[in-house]
Amino acid sequence: MIDLSQKIYVAGHRGMVGSAIVRILQEQGYKNIITRTHAELDLTNQAEVKSFFELEKPGQVYLAAAKVGGIHANNTFPAEFIYQNLMIEANVIHQAFVSGVKKLLFLGSSCIYPRLANQPMSEDSLLTGVLEPTNEPYAVAKIAGIKLCESYNRQYGKSNGVDYRSVMPTNLYGPGDNYHPENSHVIPALIRRFHEAKASKTPEVVIWGTGTPRREFLYVDDMAAASIFIMNLSKVIYDQQTTPMQSHINVGFGSDVAIRELALLVSEATNFNGRIVFDATKLDGAPRKLMSSKLLREFGWTPKITLKEGLEKAYHDFIVRFYGS
Repeated sequence: MIDLSQKIYVAGHRGMVGSAIVRILQEQGYKNIITRTHAELDLTNQAEVKSFFELEKPGQVYLAAAKVGGIHANNTFPAEFIYQNLMIEANVIHQAFVSGVKKLLFLGSSCIYPRLANQPMSEDSLLTGVLEPTNEPYAVAKIAGIKLCESYNRQYGKSNGVDYRSVMPTNLYGPGDNYHPENSHVIPALIRRFHEAKASKTPEVVIWGTGTPRREFLYVDDMAAASIFIMNLSKVIYDQQTTPMQSHINVGFGSDVAIRELALLVSEATNFNGRIVFDATKLDGAPRKLMSSKLLREFGWTPKITLKEGLEKAYHDFIVRFYGS
């Protein structure tokens, strides 16, 4: 029986994933969700994290807080990305243990997998090859988060009832996304560009590359729902499908889409009626990035929001946030 009154701490509640977890927890009837802004609690500060856990004593923790950014940010500030993410994970996971938290969910990233991992990328691809150099420090930190959870489980699972789990999301989009003109990911970047082209009556939008690479996308509310599902999954069932040193779960949509098709869907969602031009002189990047969500499906969870529906919701969020209507 799930206790809807238990105290749940969501770290990173202002981010896209963290805010979605809070939203879905509230929709499911959870009554006692606690949060802190960065100004109120610096998760890289061990003393502050210790004081917070001693004061609040949460029963569950969703660790969605992280320093994130695009390729340019990862390349420019590699020391900040590895240091801050390592400190956040180490402080929160260790203090959760010290404070008696039995259940914790750590949110990672698909960049943990090798640059040349077989497609679709399955959980057993972890640590089998070289990482993508542009975000290696961030990926190493996320791998460390997985191994922190597994190590505390291995050492304290039986003696202290510790059950710390990790989920690895594919490319996410939706409410709370970053629409920065230079640092945003592909879906928010396309939404902004198509909207601005429509507003200025620009006849065409130019997209870098051939449009042939394929990418997987998951609406962030589905990611949040999957996270809560994994957190509450029976330990017996969870342990049957994982091993102590390979316990993370991929969370993806289950299929991918060509960038050309994605651009057409975004143009429809934004009501842009001009031309879409692909600049084949620009680099495409990896031809395909798809995660295997076979294990998650075997647990009984599937996403509910299609890409078309999700893009319409994301565009509505963009309009409300930036234009107020």
